[in-house]
Amino acid sequence: MATTPEGKVKAAVRKLLDRLGIYHFMPPGMGLGRSGIPDIIGCKNGKFIAIECKAGYGKATALQERELNAIAAAGGFACLVNETCLDELEERLVTL
Repeated sequence: MATTPEGKVKAAVRKLLDRLGIYHFMPPGMGLGRSGIPDIIGCKNGKFIAIECKAGYGKATALQERELNAIAAAGGFACLVNETCLDELEERLVTL
């Protein structure tokens, strides 16, 4: 099965979280939950982590932006990443 460009970003983020020992999971999609929930949810040292993955110049939808902003407003770590900013993501996660 071929992996999509976004799937490659998700795999890279999950590998990074595994390497850093950060608990994480990917909520199921398919319209079963609330719309806009980030791709990867995690927790490090009691800090809620939400990561939305995009490939290339992909942008978050309005619903995804709403959820990321709500998580950040509640004190969680919320971000949008693509393949070009994985090093920056690692730096931010290490300091949580």
